[in-house]
Amino acid sequence: MCISDDPITAAYQSYLDELVDARLLIPSGVDGVYGRSGTFEDIIERFEDYVTEKGAHLKPEVMRFPPIMNRKHYLCTDHIETFPNLMGSVHSFMGKEKDHLAMIDKKQKHEDWSKCLDATEVMLVPAACYPLYPASTGTLPQGGRIVDLRTYVFRHEPSVDPARMQSFRQREYVRLGTPEQALEHRNYWLKTAEGMLHAVGLDAKPVVANDPFFGRGGRVMAATQREQDLKYELVVPVATAEKPTAVVSTNYHLDHFGHAFDIKTSDGNVAHSACIGFGLERIALALFRKHGFEPATWPAEVKKVLKL
Repeated sequence: MCISDDPITAAYQSYLDELVDARLLIPSGVDGVYGRSGTFEDIIERFEDYVTEKGAHLKPEVMRFPPIMNRKHYLCTDHIETFPNLMGSVHSFMGKEKDHLAMIDKKQKHEDWSKCLDATEVMLVPAACYPLYPASTGTLPQGGRIVDLRTYVFRHEPSVDPARMQSFRQREYVRLGTPEQALEHRNYWLKTAEGMLHAVGLDAKPVVANDPFFGRGGRVMAATQREQDLKYELVVPVATAEKPTAVVSTNYHLDHFGHAFDIKTSDGNVAHSACIGFGLERIALALFRKHGFEPATWPAEVKKVLKL
């Protein structure tokens, strides 16, 4: 394995090699795409149970969407304008027999056979909350809605950083309602999630953050997001303490999705929204880094919280 001259990249590669050697991650030959072992999955399931426990008193609606969404709904968002480098579009073969033969010929000649494919009606989901908003068009019930979500999401950012996967799971709680309700939800979960991470031995701290908006205009959007205090992340050391990794993200969207999908509060105003997202693979990676690759040897207080 070639070691990078950049110490951060070298740290990413080193931790990835350890995870593969321990058979916690199973490489696919593509950066950021891995199988997970039973031990890895068990830790994710136990942490998710912990998340469920902490959100139970909110009596959320539980929804589970697939990792694909309606292309028309996707285009109602500004994701293609703000994150074009991260999106995933699902394409398939839609031709006739002669077109199929031409595609096979290209494949056999090691040419670009993907040009024979056409866009389907679906996109890969970029965040667990995206399918919720088109399903919420109309007037919210009095008091708004709190929704518990989980799905695999996709972001095209291949990397040797094991925490920067292309396909990973997000567990979210989303609040749809008034500005006050959305902001209260964001603030509650920021504090609660920090306590949860501390309880499992992770040195988490909240930081003001911004989304990785694309291009020159994106830099302006990122600055505005920070100035308005809309996004916080909880960061912990994973591959290296020199560059901690965001494992939880809390976002106040203002009325962005309310306008995009015509969601209104019971009094007729445009709904505001906020969410918290737990990056489940990242949290598992942080736990293995902190406590070792054998959960049976983890500290007793951590095992008690996770019911190991």
